[in-house]
Amino acid sequence: MLQLALDIGNTSIKAGLFQQNELLEKKLFTEQEEVREWWQGKNISKAIISNVGKEWVLPIPFPTFFFGEKELSLPIQNAYKTPHTLGKDRLAAAIGAHSIFPGYPCLVVDMGTCITYDFVTERATYLGGAISPGLNMRFRAMHEFTARLPLIEEIKSEPELIGNTTEECMLSGVLNGIYFEMEKTIDTYTSKYPGLKVLLCGGDVPFFESIIKGHIFAFPNLVLQGLNHTLLYNAHS
Repeated sequence: MLQLALDIGNTSIKAGLFQQNELLEKKLFTEQEEVREWWQGKNISKAIISNVGKEWVLPIPFPTFFFGEKELSLPIQNAYKTPHTLGKDRLAAAIGAHSIFPGYPCLVVDMGTCITYDFVTERATYLGGAISPGLNMRFRAMHEFTARLPLIEEIKSEPELIGNTTEECMLSGVLNGIYFEMEKTIDTYTSKYPGLKVLLCGGDVPFFESIIKGHIFAFPNLVLQGLNHTLLYNAHS
């Protein structure tokens, strides 16, 4: 029997098909009907849906949990002071990190529209973290809030420390700025929390693969893994 995890965003639906803790298949869809056609004929026993975009409206032929509902138990303690403002993707990624490295402090760095840092203690308590502008947001802000700076939409090479043109200076400022931000943040957490595991996810991770070393790991499907772990936790409760 298989489990289905759906992460519904504003523009797309990420679907993961699991057998216990193993991700067997991942798909990306734009419409709910496409998802329903895809799961036809698959031996799915239960599902979990996280929704930050459109609500799921189609009939579901198997037991389904909705991530974020009060009756759903979490495999970690949420100590965030304003849990109603916490993004479901941040919480799911934190749960995914705990499921991969139980008993270790974990820092999740999600490199999407914003860069988010989310911390889970070795005792499985989510404390919070930080939010800063993401890659494209920084480029767009410089273009929109100045009169002459161009909009950089494509990164063709590694940035130099010292830019020799306006575009090179912008690339250096944004890419090296994010790199130094991440490096300092990770080093500070590592010095404070021995044994820290750092997990990177999000669409902009490939631009910063050079930061991955030793105790830093890339997990592109961390949100889906967190949803699946939550599903299994509730199914066994």
